[in-house]
Amino acid sequence: MDYTIMVFSYATDGAFRLSEHFKVYEFRCKDNTDPIFVSTSLVEILESIREHFNKPVYINSAYRNPAYNAMIGGAKKSMHMYGMAADIHINGVTPKQIAEFAETLIPYTGGIGIYDNFCHIDVRVVKSRWNG
Repeated sequence: MDYTIMVFSYATDGAFRLSEHFKVYEFRCKDNTDPIFVSTSLVEILESIREHFNKPVYINSAYRNPAYNAMIGGAKKSMHMYGMAADIHINGVTPKQIAEFAETLIPYTGGIGIYDNFCHIDVRVVKSRWNG
Protein backbone atom coordinates (compact mmCIF):
# COMPACT_ATOMS: atom_id res chain seq x y z
CA MET A 1 0.00 0.00 0.00
CA ASP A 2 1.22 3.48 -0.87
CA TYR A 3 1.36 5.72 2.20
CA THR A 4 1.82 8.98 0.29
CA ILE A 5 -0.10 11.91 1.75
CA MET A 6 -0.88 14.79 -0.60
CA VAL A 7 -1.39 18.34 0.67
CA PHE A 8 -3.83 20.76 -0.94
CA SER A 9 -5.49 24.11 -0.40
CA TYR A 10 -9.27 24.25 -0.46
CA ALA A 11 -9.14 27.75 -1.94
CA THR A 12 -6.79 26.98 -4.83
CA ASP A 13 -7.09 23.20 -5.32
CA GLY A 14 -10.67 22.43 -4.29
CA ALA A 15 -11.79 21.49 -7.80
CA PHE A 16 -8.69 19.37 -8.52
CA ARG A 17 -9.67 15.85 -9.57
CA LEU A 18 -7.94 13.21 -7.43
CA SER A 19 -9.52 10.33 -9.37
CA GLU A 20 -12.35 9.79 -11.81
CA HIS A 21 -15.01 10.41 -9.16
CA PHE A 22 -13.37 12.41 -6.35
CA LYS A 23 -12.19 15.99 -6.02
CA VAL A 24 -10.10 17.65 -3.31
CA TYR A 25 -12.99 19.65 -1.82
CA GLU A 26 -14.75 16.43 -0.79
CA PHE A 27 -11.90 15.66 1.64
CA ARG A 28 -11.75 19.09 3.33
CA CYS A 29 -12.17 19.62 7.04
CA LYS A 30 -15.74 20.62 7.83
CA ASP A 31 -14.50 23.95 9.23
CA ASN A 32 -13.20 24.76 5.70
CA THR A 33 -9.65 25.51 6.84
CA ASP A 34 -6.44 24.77 4.97
CA PRO A 35 -4.48 22.67 4.37
CA ILE A 36 -6.23 19.47 3.31
CA PHE A 37 -4.31 16.20 3.68
CA VAL A 38 -5.34 13.27 1.49
CA SER A 39 -3.87 9.78 1.29
CA THR A 40 -3.40 8.45 -2.24
CA SER A 41 -4.28 4.95 -1.01
CA LEU A 42 -7.50 6.18 0.57
CA VAL A 43 -8.55 7.75 -2.73
CA GLU A 44 -7.80 4.47 -4.55
CA ILE A 45 -9.92 2.49 -2.07
CA LEU A 46 -12.82 4.92 -2.29
CA GLU A 47 -12.62 4.82 -6.08
CA SER A 48 -12.73 1.00 -5.98
CA ILE A 49 -15.79 1.15 -3.72
CA ARG A 50 -17.44 3.61 -6.13
CA GLU A 51 -16.74 1.37 -9.10
CA HIS A 52 -17.89 -1.80 -7.32
CA PHE A 53 -21.28 -0.44 -6.27
CA ASN A 54 -21.61 1.77 -9.37
CA LYS A 55 -23.10 4.51 -7.20
CA PRO A 56 -21.77 7.80 -5.84
CA VAL A 57 -19.80 7.57 -2.59
CA TYR A 58 -20.60 10.45 -0.25
CA ILE A 59 -17.89 11.53 2.17
CA ASN A 60 -19.34 12.61 5.52
CA SER A 61 -15.93 13.36 7.03
CA ALA A 62 -12.38 12.96 5.74
CA TYR A 63 -9.49 15.23 6.78
CA ARG A 64 -9.90 16.87 10.19
CA ASN A 65 -7.42 19.33 11.61
CA PRO A 66 -6.53 18.56 15.25
CA ALA A 67 -8.64 21.40 16.67
CA TYR A 68 -11.74 20.34 14.77
CA ASN A 69 -11.16 16.68 15.62
CA ALA A 70 -10.96 17.56 19.33
CA MET A 71 -14.03 19.77 19.11
CA ILE A 72 -16.19 16.94 17.75
CA GLY A 73 -14.78 14.38 20.18
CA GLY A 74 -12.73 12.43 17.63
CA ALA A 75 -10.14 9.88 18.74
CA LYS A 76 -6.91 11.45 19.99
CA LYS A 77 -4.90 9.69 17.29
CA SER A 78 -7.62 9.68 14.64
CA MET A 79 -6.53 8.71 11.15
CA HIS A 80 -8.70 11.61 9.96
CA MET A 81 -6.06 14.04 11.26
CA TYR A 82 -3.49 12.56 8.87
CA GLY A 83 -5.69 12.51 5.78
CA MET A 84 -5.86 8.72 6.01
CA ALA A 85 -9.57 8.18 6.81
CA ALA A 86 -13.03 8.84 5.46
CA ASP A 87 -16.51 8.24 6.83
CA ILE A 88 -18.68 7.39 3.85
CA HIS A 89 -22.18 6.40 2.83
CA ILE A 90 -23.80 5.23 -0.39
CA ASN A 91 -27.51 5.65 -0.98
CA GLY A 92 -29.18 2.23 -1.09
CA VAL A 93 -26.12 0.39 0.30
CA THR A 94 -25.76 -0.46 3.99
CA PRO A 95 -22.61 0.40 5.95
CA LYS A 96 -22.18 -3.34 6.49
CA GLN A 97 -22.21 -3.99 2.73
CA ILE A 98 -19.60 -1.26 2.22
CA ALA A 99 -17.47 -2.76 5.01
CA GLU A 100 -17.72 -6.26 3.54
CA PHE A 101 -16.44 -5.04 0.19
CA ALA A 102 -13.75 -2.86 1.80
CA GLU A 103 -12.53 -6.00 3.59
CA THR A 104 -11.70 -7.50 0.18
CA LEU A 105 -9.57 -4.44 -0.60
CA ILE A 106 -7.68 -4.22 2.70
CA PRO A 107 -7.88 -7.67 4.34
CA TYR A 108 -4.64 -7.39 6.33
CA THR A 109 -4.33 -3.67 7.08
CA GLY A 110 -6.46 -0.58 7.52
CA GLY A 111 -9.40 0.32 9.67
CA ILE A 112 -13.01 -0.50 8.90
CA GLY A 113 -15.75 0.64 11.26
CA ILE A 114 -19.45 0.02 10.81
CA TYR A 115 -21.83 2.66 12.19
CA ASP A 116 -25.59 3.14 11.86
CA ASN A 117 -25.41 5.61 8.97
CA PHE A 118 -21.89 5.34 7.59
CA CYS A 119 -18.80 3.20 7.20
CA HIS A 120 -15.39 4.39 8.37
CA ILE A 121 -12.47 3.42 6.10
CA ASP A 122 -8.84 4.18 6.86
CA VAL A 123 -5.44 3.16 5.57
CA ARG A 124 -3.51 2.63 8.81
CA VAL A 125 -0.64 0.13 8.72
CA VAL A 126 -2.23 -2.33 11.17
CA LYS A 127 -5.60 -4.06 10.84
CA SER A 128 -8.48 -2.77 12.96
CA ARG A 129 -12.19 -3.60 12.74
CA TRP A 130 -15.08 -2.39 14.90
CA ASN A 131 -18.78 -1.63 15.17
CA GLY A 132 -19.59 1.90 16.30
